[in-house]
Amino acid sequence: MLSSREPAILILEDGRTFTGRAYGRVGTTVGEAVFSTGMTGYQETLTDPSYHRQVVVMTAPHVGNTGWNDEDDESSRIWVAGYVVRDPAVRPSNWRSRRSLESELDRQGVVGISDLDTRALTRHLRERGAMRAGIFSGPAAGMPREQLLAQVTGAPQMAGAALAAEVATKEAYVVPAVGERRFTVAALDLGIKAMTPELMAQRGIEVHVLPATASVEQVREVRPDGVFFSNGPGDPATADHEVELLKAVLGEGIPYFGICFGNQIFGRALGFGTYKLKYGHRGINQPVMDRTTGKVEVTAHNHGFAVDAPLDADTETPFGSARVSHVCLNDDVVEGLELRTPEGELTAFSVQYHPEAAAGPHDAAYLFDRFVSLLEGSK
Repeated sequence: MLSSREPAILILEDGRTFTGRAYGRVGTTVGEAVFSTGMTGYQETLTDPSYHRQVVVMTAPHVGNTGWNDEDDESSRIWVAGYVVRDPAVRPSNWRSRRSLESELDRQGVVGISDLDTRALTRHLRERGAMRAGIFSGPAAGMPREQLLAQVTGAPQMAGAALAAEVATKEAYVVPAVGERRFTVAALDLGIKAMTPELMAQRGIEVHVLPATASVEQVREVRPDGVFFSNGPGDPATADHEVELLKAVLGEGIPYFGICFGNQIFGRALGFGTYKLKYGHRGINQPVMDRTTGKVEVTAHNHGFAVDAPLDADTETPFGSARVSHVCLNDDVVEGLELRTPEGELTAFSVQYHPEAAAGPHDAAYLFDRFVSLLEGSK
């Protein structure tokens, strides 16, 4: 019962402190505190490799209602460093539920905290920016506050962190096309979500998922009709290997599609810089405009970095003319890029958000059809 939970404390690197009760595994964890505005899809969030080394604060007050099932994982494990909820469900209620959210957190060793003011915590992160945080429960919560704060400030920061290889597959594998194989795509796993190759497979694409460390020779061995770079954690400024690989792909004229981290790497390959957002975009309710159609989409986001590219001017690159194709309507952050030939033909594109979002919304699923059209045109 909630009344029997052990005491817990959350400390931010600027010293702001919140008290609550243990949720999940009792113990200690440290990571970057970020908030997610999604009201559903917590299982997909927790198993998204892009959240590696982050303490996720849920802004929805009641979490865990639908429990945990065996179908909705986006990867092989939970990746978050810690989990923060206000009012955890006492018991799950869903026909697909196999166990409670808390029991799964405990089983996978995820330290969390509940029964604290997540609204106040979120407002603090919005005002001060994402920062390191520690969750301490059980005996650790009784340690001197100065010692706990020292653990938080001694943890590595997200800026400058190279994390993709830590979450990516170590061995290549193939996701076969559903029905007739129409195309072959080499997908670089930087923290790929299971739904991504599944959506491509549904469109007749055989997906060869490669490790983040794959060489251009390994990409060529696939004889791909197109190349895809996935989402993933960490600072894109550290992804020099991935940038050089993508430059080689673009130089050979192979069609390209990138999502999230793949968008940031695409930006760097085109000559743009990247920067860390104050508190990032995370959740499933972010409005984005597709400037190629004028359509506004409600989209799923999980990114703390963004591409620094001019919104209203084309940029000439060694690979063609680049432009911003999508923009966030909340703050004008670049949400997509495209590359075209001098004749105006699309050769490569990317988006910063998640069109593969299993928990929804599905407004942007058409981007996989756009990739198919690009592959058809190339053939």
